[in-house]
Amino acid sequence: MCHGLLSGSLSRSQFNYLISCLFFYHLKILGVEKTASQQEIKKAYHKLALRLHPDKNPGDEEAKEKFQQLQKVISILGDVEKRALYDETGITDDDALVGEAANNLQEYFRTMYKKVTEADIEEFEAKYRGSDSEKTDLKELYTKYKGNMNRLFCAMICSEPKLDSHRFKDIIDEAIGEGELKSTKVYEKWAKKISGMEPPTNPLERRVKKRKNSEENDLILAISQRRAERKKQFNSILSNIMSKCDSKASSSEPTEEEFEQAQQRLESRRAKRRK
Repeated sequence: MCHGLLSGSLSRSQFNYLISCLFFYHLKILGVEKTASQQEIKKAYHKLALRLHPDKNPGDEEAKEKFQQLQKVISILGDVEKRALYDETGITDDDALVGEAANNLQEYFRTMYKKVTEADIEEFEAKYRGSDSEKTDLKELYTKYKGNMNRLFCAMICSEPKLDSHRFKDIIDEAIGEGELKSTKVYEKWAKKISGMEPPTNPLERRVKKRKNSEENDLILAISQRRAERKKQFNSILSNIMSKCDSKASSSEPTEEEFEQAQQRLESRRAKRRK
């Protein structure tokens, strides 16, 4: 059924089924089940984001591409209302999947697999620095490296000793005072050194990364080559995804009546939340 959808436009029922396939693929990316809670989805996303973030994979363009894909996945699965619609019907009302993109699966996949831009990285960094997630990671790495802050900074994404040492020290000292972390000799030596240094005026300011023109050209070339490789592999990858969905097509695709009823129930819940 799905294999004939690569050319031409899609009917609504075909599109609904196609999106169900794509959601199945999104869940597989995060490594969670359809029944996963929002907390489980966000936890899975966070772990993958930490592993794939460009700061932890310098020079690895494939990791950057996967990081971009991950942002698309969480934009859909991390939204409670979109998840509610998907749980009811197996489809999504994501605006990114309507119009021409909805009528051309290849175009949709191109948007999913587009290269990570500097703006994407900066957006992630701005949300991460100073967040609860950053604090959690900081404490976990402190425990892992037994207070060795030099090793911690090598593993901590979106961090820079000149900007973050005082800020991290405050967080760790508070956790030690509350009994959440244990102080170590190597940490106390580092903390004493930091206390004698002038703290930055604005520790959460955006970090500026300067690249040479040659480095930028190499990066663009590498991305272009990988995009060409993905283009060759696209049809085989797509066929593989669709074949996994075909076995349950007859039972998973909602009828027009079921679709309308599910939409009405969703609109009813939205109306109640607005009151």
